[in-house]
Amino acid sequence: MSERKPADWTTGIEAILYQSCGTCGKVQYFRRGFCATCGASNVIEKRASGEGRVFATSLVCRAATPETRAHVPYNIVLVDTAEGFRMMAHGDDDLAIGDRVRARFTQFAGKMVPYFERVK
Repeated sequence: MSERKPADWTTGIEAILYQSCGTCGKVQYFRRGFCATCGASNVIEKRASGEGRVFATSLVCRAATPETRAHVPYNIVLVDTAEGFRMMAHGDDDLAIGDRVRARFTQFAGKMVPYFERVK
């Protein structure tokens, strides 16, 4: 039996998916076949709203690869999502800790990625 691929930004679809445990209710962002908190195997895949708050921000000024050179400088943010998980993504250069943000999707080095913008 083959495992189903997620229908999210990692496969080219404009969505952020996370999992919720059917046993203990904890949420997790990294896809697993079990709950990282209680070990139960009945995790449920859900679609995130794309909203959250900036937890941390880091402006990248040196390209890690030749493909990212054209994007320097770019901002990497940690976002605490409305659903309760934390994720890393790209974001506006002027974001600050505590800013309310919403995700959209954009191309970065040839791949679609989540990109957070300040909610006005």
